Amino acid sequence: MTHDVETHKGKASCTQLMDIDDSFGIKASIQVVPEGRYTVSDAFIREIRGRRFEVNIQDLNHDGNLFRDRKEFLRRAQRINEHAQRLGASGFRAAVLYRNVDWYDALRFSFDMSVPNVAHLDPQRGGCCTVMPYFIGDILEIPLTTTQDYMLFHLLNDYSLDLWKAQTELIMKKNGLVSFIVHPDYIVEKKARGVYRDLLSFLRQLGQEKRIWFAVAGEIDDWWRARSRMQLVECGGNWRIEGQGAERAKLAFAKIAGDRLECEVDS
Repeated sequence: MTHDVETHKGKASCTQLMDIDDSFGIKASIQVVPEGRYTVSDAFIREIRGRRFEVNIQDLNHDGNLFRDRKEFLRRAQRINEHAQRLGASGFRAAVLYRNVDWYDALRFSFDMSVPNVAHLDPQRGGCCTVMPYFIGDILEIPLTTTQDYMLFHLLNDYSLDLWKAQTELIMKKNGLVSFIVHPDYIVEKKARGVYRDLLSFLRQLGQEKRIWFAVAGEIDDWWRARSRMQLVECGGNWRIEGQGAERAKLAFAKIAGDRLECEVDS
């Protein structure tokens, strides 16, 4: 779960949104805009981290022009990196999910969350076409894999869980990452907040039934990096996983079953 704080109104409702998350035992990554929109005080950051939520950077000033010009981008990237260092933030998300991954080498982050798997309703079309994290150079991309709350409520005028449920079920069939953007700015009205509560209830129940891992983005980053450094080793006709963190990993054997690929997890 991720929350992008875009305005003063969103910042003011963060505490209540964290209360809702905590009531379902789900922590979130909270992305703050470091310049221009509102004051990112030390007290605000301490409150978020004190409740074991995660703090990341969202753009510089959220004007939608971060990637418009290379020279200006480099100037802004330096400021963004300075804010990240000041706040101790490891993750980044660009405003409006505008992106140019060829320029990411100027950003000093461990992970990014700006690339959707599909983007039919977003201003910038296209996507990564995967529900798994992947590396862009040294940065881990953690893709957005579900429809944003703004698009659901204000473009589709849909205040049900139907689309989110369908997307979640499709992703789970691929054992993929189910990731959400829910803005505190748009979960203020009672109707929208009720839908969000229903979403968390659905996810919590699903988690209990399917043993889903609920993680903030930084935890996913840590795990995927550890996984990338592990290796499969054959010994006497048997396979095992080696490398730091191997005790957390499971070996799976894939086989073709008709027109499907099935995986059997080693016990």
